[in-house]
Amino acid sequence: MLNKHARGFFTSLFTPLARWLLRSGVSPDAVTMVGTAGVVVGGLVLYPLGHLWWGSVMIAFFAFSDVVDGIMARLEGRSGGWGNFLDSTLDRLADGAIFAGLTIWSFTKGADPAIGAAAVVCLVVGMVVSYARAKAESLGYHASVGIAERAERLVSVLVVAGFTGLGLSPVVLLATLVLLALASAVTIVQRMSAVRRQAMAQADGPAPA
Repeated sequence: MLNKHARGFFTSLFTPLARWLLRSGVSPDAVTMVGTAGVVVGGLVLYPLGHLWWGSVMIAFFAFSDVVDGIMARLEGRSGGWGNFLDSTLDRLADGAIFAGLTIWSFTKGADPAIGAAAVVCLVVGMVVSYARAKAESLGYHASVGIAERAERLVSVLVVAGFTGLGLSPVVLLATLVLLALASAVTIVQRMSAVRRQAMAQADGPAPA
């Protein structure tokens, strides 16, 4: 997860924009949906066309909606279940668009097909990482642990994909995706282990009177 200093910096940076949007009558949900639409266009249109640099720039720009909508919700005092549900659901759609776009590009633009295969693996294990946390929290456990959370995965992919569009060897992108897949797999194990420890501690607790 991005450290507290980074989160604090972006919160301070985007709070004026969030206030302005609220005064203009824009809702946090609208920002979430527009941001997701921008990421989807960057991933499923620009990436398959081979515009990896501009696709990454567009995705990064719209990805900041994740910060802005959260600030807006807090300013309105409505950081409730619906906003969290919408945000998490659309995050999965955005992730799918990014990795699907890289997969299509790798198979249609003469790049190494192994990049596409690695992107699919990253997408699958990344979804399991997110699901493990969501399921754990629905059962009353905590699973926000691991070496590869969503923010780190996306930053790595966007930076390397963008520079690949500027001439960086596709081998670097392939290596990055493989490392991300491995890190995500480790994160899944870490989250499963964390939940198992909590479940076992709960089971070994004192019997009810």
